Amino acid sequence: MAQQEEITPLEHRTTTIERGPFCLARCTCGWSGPARRARSLARTDAQNHLTALQ
Repeated sequence: MAQQEEITPLEHRTTTIERGPFCLARCTCGWSGPARRARSLARTDAQNHLTALQ
């Protein structure tokens, strides 16, 4: 019988990317926040996403 690997929970890593004049937060889980003009708001969106998972 083949041994199965233990599945570990998805590790969430957020980043911000720029699209023209807008910045948005993205996560490795597939989540993305709204487009923002202020980078600080995109970073806050990312932090809120991580906090909501706890």
